[in-house]
Amino acid sequence: MPRNLLLSAKVLVILLAPFVWTSCAMIMGESETSEEQVVTMRTTKGKIVIELYSDSAPVAVGNFKKLVKKRFYNGLTFHRIVNNESLNIVQGGDPNGDGTGGPGYTIIDEYTLPNQRPHLRGTVAMARTNAPNSAGSQVYICLKPQPHLDGRYTTFGRVIQGMDVVDLLEIGDSMKTVRLEVKSKYVKPQ
Repeated sequence: MPRNLLLSAKVLVILLAPFVWTSCAMIMGESETSEEQVVTMRTTKGKIVIELYSDSAPVAVGNFKKLVKKRFYNGLTFHRIVNNESLNIVQGGDPNGDGTGGPGYTIIDEYTLPNQRPHLRGTVAMARTNAPNSAGSQVYICLKPQPHLDGRYTTFGRVIQGMDVVDLLEIGDSMKTVRLEVKSKYVKPQ
């Protein structure tokens, strides 16, 4: 290949690289910016802001974001609240409203990944049946630390604003709107 042509090809690759990168990100469903996102959930009782842990559970986070973008959660209710000595959670995300439904598919469990985070107050995790790889759309939020759930359920985020709202939730309260927003709107950069 002549030297000038080779140089022109290298310049073309350098000039087109940002366009190709942005196009691939848009095709994959990511925003054009590299800013992190949070999920805001406007409920009957107020707003909850959830930080997502892509490093801990990439499949669960990707699935949750996909469902949020499809507005799957809008209007769904919190169908389960357990607050006793052995379990302290609020659960929702079932289109049937009774704990039996999901999005029509399931995802793999990620609770054995090395970056999994513990079940602390405010932790958001995937609910599932006793069968492996049976999570889909149902999620729960821990009202108190739940160490007995570590290594059994996939954790993928935590409430960074609105735990007072989570504490007020009752069975039948709804997720009016659930959407992705820019994290810097809620968390100041350090």
